[in-house]
Amino acid sequence: MSSRIRSLHIYPVKSCAGIDLSASPIDEAGLAYDRRWLVVSGGQFLTQRQLPAMALVRTVLDDAHLRLSAPGMPDLAIALDGSGLRGEAQAVTVWRDTMPARREGEAAAAWFSRYLQQPCELFRIDVASARRSASAEWVGGWLQRHPQDAPHYRERNLFGFADGFPLLIANQASLDELNARLAAKGAAPVPMDRFRPNIVIEGGLQAYEEDHIASLAAGAVRMALVKPCTRCAIPDVDQATGQRRDEPGLTLAATRMLAPGVVFGQNAIVAAPAGAVLRVGDAVEVEFDF
Repeated sequence: MSSRIRSLHIYPVKSCAGIDLSASPIDEAGLAYDRRWLVVSGGQFLTQRQLPAMALVRTVLDDAHLRLSAPGMPDLAIALDGSGLRGEAQAVTVWRDTMPARREGEAAAAWFSRYLQQPCELFRIDVASARRSASAEWVGGWLQRHPQDAPHYRERNLFGFADGFPLLIANQASLDELNARLAAKGAAPVPMDRFRPNIVIEGGLQAYEEDHIASLAAGAVRMALVKPCTRCAIPDVDQATGQRRDEPGLTLAATRMLAPGVVFGQNAIVAAPAGAVLRVGDAVEVEFDF
């Protein structure tokens, strides 16, 4: 069986709930609207690592708004056209990267402050001036190993508040293998949303074969798998309840400790023509790294 796109997902607000899509525009920044907003408190960006309750902030996109909801909170609408933004762009930091972003209005700040019970602000990436590079070490290493493909990709990539790369790609067969290990321990299976991927691939691949994939192509869209995705505590957060558990972290730590760390999924950069769209069910060509 050939490989195909099983599912597509975006997470408009970093570390809040995602949206399952049947199709999405894609460019060098990844899927449209993925991780374009960031919650900041005291100058530090917030994630489920510190605040698992962020998983319960549900997100919906319509033609004009990003709509947010959470337990005990009124719904909040954020204008997609930027009309709610306040002030000039200012620097915000995600890990070691600093990029320009603009502050959403007081209603958004008050909403997150009340829900997370600490002073918060909501920022949106300033797409007019943001030029954020994925890791030069990992991207440069991939480009050197694949000189025939290098002309398709840029070494600098415009993308939002993802941890370090425009896309995260996961393999359904790997989740199936992980769940088989959990079942053998008497533990409950986990859904793919624990790993917060953008693209899930199925068919034609064995478990963890993504470790050895150089690139994927879906029509004219190319995706270079440049770095294994090392895992923190977020996969242990139940995305339906916001509760932190012991699995699948314990099992992953025992079975998937590779040179970079505990790994599940692959980070990718993108080469796509203007107007490109990915759809669930699209066939995917796989190029291995050996």
